[in-house]
Amino acid sequence: MEFFDFGTIFFIIVAAVIFYQLRSVLGRRTGNEKPPFDPYTRAKTGDEASTRNDNVVSLPRKREAEAPEEVYAGIDAVAAPDSALNKGMRAIKDADASFDPKTFAEGAKMAYEMIVMAYADGDRKTLKNLLSREVYDGFVAAIADRESRSEKIQSSFVGINKAEIVGAEMKGSEAHVTLRIVSELISATRNQSGEVIDGDPETVAEVKDVWTFARDTRSKDPNWKLIATEEED
Repeated sequence: MEFFDFGTIFFIIVAAVIFYQLRSVLGRRTGNEKPPFDPYTRAKTGDEASTRNDNVVSLPRKREAEAPEEVYAGIDAVAAPDSALNKGMRAIKDADASFDPKTFAEGAKMAYEMIVMAYADGDRKTLKNLLSREVYDGFVAAIADRESRSEKIQSSFVGINKAEIVGAEMKGSEAHVTLRIVSELISATRNQSGEVIDGDPETVAEVKDVWTFARDTRSKDPNWKLIATEEED
């Protein structure tokens, strides 16, 4: 016959005691336990609701439709009602409820600075995310031409004085918004020897651009891309 040694018996006793203690704590019902959460439980009313609030998840109520003057308030604030610009932005708003001219302009200003500096730095990766294919190809060609001559652009972005929407329209499902941007920039191009061949590294120059951004309103991608640039005289 085989016998358990003292150590084995000791651990069996300890395990039994621990199991009993755990069962006495975890397995005991006090009458205050909450029933499992049921996501389909209907909302209660009156006294019943006050006693069962811990099991009810209130779903957000469907927002009431906004009045036309509220929907287009942001547009009317920047473009005269019945103007071509106002109508164009309203058409974009109808296709993309998230469109807001003020928010768009702020985003466009940030994109403008990023694009200008990425072009100066030859940062193709950043440009690819912000430009349409056609504009990107044009920018990259100019960068490659500059690099072939071992020229570099030294730029410092001072700021944007004005960014106003001057055009807006829907072309099929694609929204187009044009801005006139007035910025200040210090820029100079240096040759391989470091000599300045264009611009001035000490002078702040005012730059006026007309840029058009676009996005497909059917796309889940909320980002706009630059599709056209024009330098204003």
